[in-house]
Amino acid sequence: MPNLLAYGALLIWPAVTVILFHRLPVGRALIASLLVAYLFLPPPPAAFDFPLMPPLTKETIPSLVAFVMCLVLYRPEMQILPSSLVAKVLVVAFIVSPLGTVLTNLEPVQAGVVYLPALRLREAVGIMAGQAILIAPFLMARNFLRRPEDHRDLLMALFLGCLIYSPLMLLEVRLSPQLNIWIYGYFQHLFEQMIRGDGFRPIVFLQHGLWVAFFAMTAVLSGLALARGAQGQARLGYLGAALYLMAVLVLCKSLGSLIYATLFAPLVLFLGARWQIRLAAVLGFLALCYPIAKGADLVPDDRLVAAAAAIDAERAHSLQFRFDQEEILLAHATDKPLFGWGIWGRHHIYDEASGRALTITDGRWVVLIGTLGWVGFLAEFALLVLPTLMMWWRSRGGIEPIPPYMGPLILMLGVNVFDLIPNATITPLTWLMAGAVLGHAEQHLRRLAPRPAPLRTVL
Repeated sequence: MPNLLAYGALLIWPAVTVILFHRLPVGRALIASLLVAYLFLPPPPAAFDFPLMPPLTKETIPSLVAFVMCLVLYRPEMQILPSSLVAKVLVVAFIVSPLGTVLTNLEPVQAGVVYLPALRLREAVGIMAGQAILIAPFLMARNFLRRPEDHRDLLMALFLGCLIYSPLMLLEVRLSPQLNIWIYGYFQHLFEQMIRGDGFRPIVFLQHGLWVAFFAMTAVLSGLALARGAQGQARLGYLGAALYLMAVLVLCKSLGSLIYATLFAPLVLFLGARWQIRLAAVLGFLALCYPIAKGADLVPDDRLVAAAAAIDAERAHSLQFRFDQEEILLAHATDKPLFGWGIWGRHHIYDEASGRALTITDGRWVVLIGTLGWVGFLAEFALLVLPTLMMWWRSRGGIEPIPPYMGPLILMLGVNVFDLIPNATITPLTWLMAGAVLGHAEQHLRRLAPRPAPLRTVL
């Protein structure tokens, strides 16, 4: 159980956010308030759970308070909904679709000894509020992180944040994951999953070791992007620090994030911004199409498992288990295709005798299709991919210059969206990146929009 310090840290964070917004420019205050909270506040199950509200956690509290501060201090500069009609429709669908989920799940789920109650309209209020808070970083970043200097600030924050975090990561690699227990009084996941071979992978104050490794990977790419934009001694400093973070990433013992870093680090250093945007668009398109390909049996499961077996038999077994679970859950989701099964684990399949869940969800896509249906899945994934597609559309002609840090930022967003196929590594940082890209794309399109001709009269 979380101790008093855990709940105290959550309670004090609104005051910290207020101080940050009064002392820093709005963009930096937004980045700092969400990033520091994500890295250092206690993870679930530390939360405040009130009726008709989503759980107030290390992700929802900072987003909600930051949104209020933006409204209070910068309301004249803040446009809540996007300018793009497509983005506007997706945002509304993202927030409102849970109402359809509730209205199509007004009956209980009964499976032997398992009884899951029907959803009620009061649940719709809580789920929609949770969706609105979840997307708040996206809406704020679209307004206040749209400039090239804001993009550099975001990359710098990810880079410095991981440098500060790395001693804690190395400590847990050496001593085993203990920091959350020592400070907040509990372990946030299954300890066995933090054991790899004869060592440990760090979890620090995040949800899982995979999240830590993915954050380290984004920091490596951020450091390389900053190195590419620097000169002289500064460039050498960034390269050296990125190399150090790469070594830390290796010690995180996460094959997926290590593959991402190995593949995309050279592209961040040497590939042009337009090609980086095109590659990110491909990654986003693959993520959008994966559930359709999976349902149509077009994913080469056997070949992917065989490739994993060539690296490690345990990883091949894990991958095969994931694929099997995806097929079972996707088949179950076809009974509620549009809006899903809703909350309380209704999207799982249970053993009728013991009541034990027979399914496990890993990828974000399968969680969304199971709980919120295809409408919920498309609203979220399309909203994450749309900013990249808008920037790709802008870059087609090759005439307009691309800001120096936009290419790496979009590439990192594309990797994050693609990683939502095997994992659920969506965080406030994901939404910050997507919102920053959308804000810049919309600003550019507004500049290119033809202005109406002035009215002329005979006089």
